[in-house]
Amino acid sequence: MDFLVAQFLTGLASAASLFLVASGLSIIFGVTRIVNFAHGAFYMLGAYLAYTLTERFSGALGFWGGLVAAALIVAALGALLEIVLLRRIYRAPELFQLLATFGVTLMVADLVVLIWGPEDLVGRRAPGFRGAVEILGQRLPLYDLFLIVLGPVVLGLLWLLFRRTRWGVLVRAATQDRDMIAALGVNQKWLFTSVFALGVFLAGLGGALQIPRDAVTHTMDLRIIVEVFVVVVIGGLGSVPGAFIAAVLVSELNAFGILVFPTISLVLVFLVMACVLVVRPWGLLGKPEGPARPTIGIAIRPWRPFAPGERIALLAALAVAALLPTVAGGYALAVASEIAIFALFAASLQFLMTTGGLASFGHAAYFGLGTYGAAFAVKALGLPMEAALLAGPLFGLLGAALFGAFCVRLSGVYFAMLTLAFAQITWSVATQWVEVTGGDNGMLGIWPSSWAANPAGFYWLALAVAAAGIASLRVLTFSPFGYALRGVRDSTQRAEAIGIGRAGVQWTAFLVAGTMAGLAGALFAFLKGSVFPDNLGIPLSIDGLVMVLLGGIETISGAVVGAIVYKALAIWLVSQTDLSKLVLGGIIVLLVVAFPKGLVGFVEELRARRRKPPASISAAASRMEAAE
Repeated sequence: MDFLVAQFLTGLASAASLFLVASGLSIIFGVTRIVNFAHGAFYMLGAYLAYTLTERFSGALGFWGGLVAAALIVAALGALLEIVLLRRIYRAPELFQLLATFGVTLMVADLVVLIWGPEDLVGRRAPGFRGAVEILGQRLPLYDLFLIVLGPVVLGLLWLLFRRTRWGVLVRAATQDRDMIAALGVNQKWLFTSVFALGVFLAGLGGALQIPRDAVTHTMDLRIIVEVFVVVVIGGLGSVPGAFIAAVLVSELNAFGILVFPTISLVLVFLVMACVLVVRPWGLLGKPEGPARPTIGIAIRPWRPFAPGERIALLAALAVAALLPTVAGGYALAVASEIAIFALFAASLQFLMTTGGLASFGHAAYFGLGTYGAAFAVKALGLPMEAALLAGPLFGLLGAALFGAFCVRLSGVYFAMLTLAFAQITWSVATQWVEVTGGDNGMLGIWPSSWAANPAGFYWLALAVAAAGIASLRVLTFSPFGYALRGVRDSTQRAEAIGIGRAGVQWTAFLVAGTMAGLAGALFAFLKGSVFPDNLGIPLSIDGLVMVLLGGIETISGAVVGAIVYKALAIWLVSQTDLSKLVLGGIIVLLVVAFPKGLVGFVEELRARRRKPPASISAAASRMEAAE
């Protein structure tokens, strides 16, 4: 009993820091509707800055003042980011802000290594809290008790801030109806900036408070952002009390999961998250999501199939790509094969996001299931590559059928977070089921058949399969099913009024996207010759989102261009510089600012402007119509 009490108190101490970071993200989303992927980077910056300041200044005042100063510096950096970057793209589709903050995360990851080095840093103990107290025979650090008290204190201060101040009233009103706030003359720009700064301050403070407990590392941003997303979604987006309850729940699950359920400790939190979203789609204390913010300035034009000339140009480009083995070496062909595979993966996500209007944050689940399907077919059944390539999409199909049945019950960011939960559940199973999947050691020896074993043969296989899959998705977009899916996306009520069921149509789209992603995963397994749990991880899902967003979410096949640009840049930069993340992140941010509709969306916008008749002709036509 004494050990369980000590473990419970340790979980409460961890919950305090987790609550600080999660409450900041929840506040930012509640007002600005930004899914701030850079929140973990600000948490990491807070820890690094706090380490530097506390090492420079001595005494209790230097230590505690250093923690607060670090959080204030991070808040200032967050406000600067909102003013310089995010304020420029508020009118772009909301997911582009996710892409921009992802670029910032990449930049910060390399900057901290450049400034502080790659080694882990260990901060000094907190003055006044260096000892331990004995509780039921177990010694508990005094600093943990301090954090246990701090959590409810911060919750109370935030409650007073939002309930007893004019600024807090404006923030709560903006959460409910931002258009009405603007109509009443409130300056939304500075309100958004102040909210973003407060949220980032809490993230920086959470990171700063961790230095007496944990080592400061350059990978702590991704580790915390996953848990923070889980906390915010379980508690309810925009709800600070919900974030507090969820932080305690998640921290205690982490504390006791390794003891009670050691074989599923990694998956436990995500199982709880999935169950909460299925039973209560808006989280424990959240509210149903309001209508999406209109994307002012985004002109939606009807899609059209390729004209005959465009088809000829596309076939010519494909023929040129097929001739690449005549001029390229083995390494270049391996890179080109990987780009073709990820073009198919991104196209499958684009079909779900653009045609279906379903933004998935866990699309890597079906890609990874495809890799494991091919690996099982080869290693367990002894099947050749040709048959194993069919097992990959089958695994992707089965996973999409199971997960999609639950996901299509939700919409908006809650749909996205449930897809993330299922992807993490799949990753956790692959990581911990060592007897079947090999765990972190992976499954090795997944080699292609002899005719595709050379770089040229496999490149032609990858190019043919990717081209056929992408073409099938495009044809499906203009089929009756594609029109039904787009009708459900644009107006669920109108679609259901004419007999088109939303859940059934979207679930079918899930099956299509999962199958194509599984096919891409099967090809990837044979390209690399091995399969690891990383093929199911969050970074791969984020990569898919980046490819789609770079191409343009208002296009049908923009993800293909996005995949080519993103993968080619990422692979090339790794070979050219040790700061590849910094450069790639900067390029992503510049592309988001310069092309808020994506690369292909920008080109289509230019073409539409050229096809637009002169103003004089349009005015004359209008006068003739009025006269008639």
